[in-house]
Amino acid sequence: MKVMTSAINVQVDAKDKEQATNILKDLGLNMSTFINMAIKQVIKKDGLPFEVSNPKPSKELLEALEEGEKIIQEVREGKRQGYNNVNEMMRAILND
Repeated sequence: MKVMTSAINVQVDAKDKEQATNILKDLGLNMSTFINMAIKQVIKKDGLPFEVSNPKPSKELLEALEEGEKIIQEVREGKRQGYNNVNEMMRAILND
């Protein structure tokens, strides 16, 4: 039985290719083997073998980020004490 193969030519960002190649090498794979594995999974799952989504930050995360920005601004304005590391913070707490 003759095995037929077909070539695929894709354009990818050079840095992305390098990073992916290094990761695959660490896993004992090469790009061709990975692409073949991915295609087999698409066939097996009859779709993408992973979730594709556009994650959106939760309301809580957005509120926390806003609060963090407010704290940073207050530290810059001298309205709030800021610390460069946990040791500075602990000294201030223990000295109060």
